[in-house]
Amino acid sequence: MTEFVAVLMSDRRRKILNEETLERARLRLDGHSPTWLEQGVAAEFGVPRLPARPESFRDEFDRLGIDLGIVPAANRRKRLLVADMDSTVIMQEGLVELAFLAGCGDEVAAITSQAMNGFINFREALVHRVELLRGMPASIVDRVWNERIDFTPGARQLVATMRADGAHCVIVSGGFTLISGRVAAVLGFQEHCANDLEIVDNVLTGRVRPPLLGRESKSEILVNQMDSLGIDPGDVLAVGDGSNDIDMISLAGLGVAFRAKPALAQHSDVRINHSDLTALLFLQGYKSREFRRQWP
Repeated sequence: MTEFVAVLMSDRRRKILNEETLERARLRLDGHSPTWLEQGVAAEFGVPRLPARPESFRDEFDRLGIDLGIVPAANRRKRLLVADMDSTVIMQEGLVELAFLAGCGDEVAAITSQAMNGFINFREALVHRVELLRGMPASIVDRVWNERIDFTPGARQLVATMRADGAHCVIVSGGFTLISGRVAAVLGFQEHCANDLEIVDNVLTGRVRPPLLGRESKSEILVNQMDSLGIDPGDVLAVGDGSNDIDMISLAGLGVAFRAKPALAQHSDVRINHSDLTALLFLQGYKSREFRRQWP
């Protein structure tokens, strides 16, 4: 009987997953016959039980450049996607990019790293970093958007495919609405929740309009989304990279740490270190031929 599914995934650019590695994993996990989700990139097979120490298997394949996730076989395709934005859906930290244009990038980057690793309080760090932007023209946000923001590979396919299958997709970010709104519009997220930079006379005041959206707010939004949709945690996929994502990752039925800091990785169901965001589709059992390229 198949209670769980083991999913092996690699970097699409390298296509290093082969039959030998797949068979090695299958034998180690006492798995059933494998199925390719994308040749050379991702495959899965059923397993009767979780291994006693799943982290040892994960780490073994991580060293080979392979992401290994073991998920329940039931209810794989999720009805709600809750995604962090910075360093998850986009490749940059929006606040850091604003700070570099403002001339204080190194200082803000250092504070951001400490906050995302859980070494300092996120809310206090946010207030301090935004203060450093005081007096900058609001047009700096346009420059960051046009010059410095890149979507993470697989983000378009992730949202488009899940939406085509009826899922609700939401960005929940400790970043800023001036960026999250544009990301949501381009990628097809139905909603976005983030912090609101205060602007007066087209100038950044160095303040964020309350309430500040941080770790606790993210989990509250996830719960509110579940209540609105009438679903339970087993229907939810959450993905993020930093310590302020811990609560929402822990609440979701499938919590994914995407190229994450250690503070978050230990709380996740699956860690993605090598694959792009289409890994979240493979974890749900989608084959690459089912992927939608963009929404709509």
